[in-house]
Amino acid sequence: MTTGSDYPYRFERTTTIGPLRERHADLEAGTDTGEQVMVAGRVMTVRGHGKVGFADLVDSTGRIQLFAQLDVLGEEGMEAFTQIGVGDIVGVEGEVAMTRRGELSVKIAGTTMLARCQRPLPEKWHGMSDVEVRYRQRYLDLISNEVPRAVLVARAKVNQAIRRFFDERGFLEVETPLLQPIAGGAVARPFVTHHNALDIDLYLRIAPELYLKRLLIGGAEKVYELNRSFRNEGVSTRHNPEFTMLEAYEAYVDYGDTMTLVEDLVLSIAAAVGADSLEGPFRRMTMFEAITEATDRDLETPWRANDEQAIRTLADELGVRTEPMWSAGKVLFEIYEMRVEKELIAPTFIMGMPKDVSPLAKDHRSIPGFTEHADLVIGGVEIAPIYSELNDPDEQRRRFEQQAQVRAQGDDEATVADADFLEALYYGMPPAGGFGLGVDRLLMQLLGLTSIREVIMFPTLKPER
Repeated sequence: MTTGSDYPYRFERTTTIGPLRERHADLEAGTDTGEQVMVAGRVMTVRGHGKVGFADLVDSTGRIQLFAQLDVLGEEGMEAFTQIGVGDIVGVEGEVAMTRRGELSVKIAGTTMLARCQRPLPEKWHGMSDVEVRYRQRYLDLISNEVPRAVLVARAKVNQAIRRFFDERGFLEVETPLLQPIAGGAVARPFVTHHNALDIDLYLRIAPELYLKRLLIGGAEKVYELNRSFRNEGVSTRHNPEFTMLEAYEAYVDYGDTMTLVEDLVLSIAAAVGADSLEGPFRRMTMFEAITEATDRDLETPWRANDEQAIRTLADELGVRTEPMWSAGKVLFEIYEMRVEKELIAPTFIMGMPKDVSPLAKDHRSIPGFTEHADLVIGGVEIAPIYSELNDPDEQRRRFEQQAQVRAQGDDEATVADADFLEALYYGMPPAGGFGLGVDRLLMQLLGLTSIREVIMFPTLKPER
């Protein structure tokens, strides 16, 4: 029978549903076990047949049938059972049994109302079909749809796999500031806020890169951070203003070594979430090779000849919109992004990026005007930039100055100079490889989902009118 208030403080479960089902998976139909249990969860269906009643109870581990009988509960107990509604959270006690129809059940001896559901749940068979409503009311999405529940579990497995991977390789997990005096470490527009006590503007970090490199300078040779970063950009199937990023840096290696590390990491993450279709080795190719393969056009020859007009002409022929103030490197990168990247479905490392769009990576050893910056692309989506990290302070100063000129021309995503980071570089940073991996984007690809908002439980949305 229902006892106490409709909102009691606790309910002492003796088991959850998943393990209970596992223990009795081979139980024959029509068998009583004699095992008394106390389980709790949300009621998803209720149906009655006079002297008997049934309900489906769900917790985070599974679903089980509740079986109520008048000759067991009595009039008062049966009345209490009939007061249970769809969506109510209840605790029950009783014996585990397999019905004659082969349904594992709890034969109820008593019920406890734990929380009333005072709003109607989504319709049983169709769940929540309105995507916008699903994102706004994620709690209802989790109740009625299996996909977000699976994503929630997969994210936890990804985080565990990342930490296990780096711990096994001797990396230190570290933390760096979310609020930064300068928004550095990436080419992006930041969010700004004001600190009243210090009377200064601060920025939500767009990347932890420059702080992690400070740790390399200080002698920490292998570091990583699983972090939240923020970029004041549009919302799309690939972008959310708040997102999860993994960054890691290792001293005395270059981007070739780091590409191997990233490949091993991605395969470990894929295995953790059961994405067996992802296999190595990942393809490696230069940006020029990728452009030629996708468009049948040669841009390496005009690039090496410093023929900027030929590159712009090819962009026009390929239908890629450019701006007059853009450098040849920016135009080349736009061609790659617009005509090539989305065609790279199998995991591929694109090796080498124009220096104009890569201010924090070392000069390329064989391609003039390029840096040793590779991008891992999976399913047509950039997953991880990988660098041979720039550690020459004078060259880094020149790169910051070039970015300042770009910013002065109206590009508010250009990198801002960080004087303290430059000062730190003058004390010497070892050669290093580093990368940033978009965890949300990778999980989206591994689970076969089409929008980043499917893997972010509470994505950024426009306010409701």
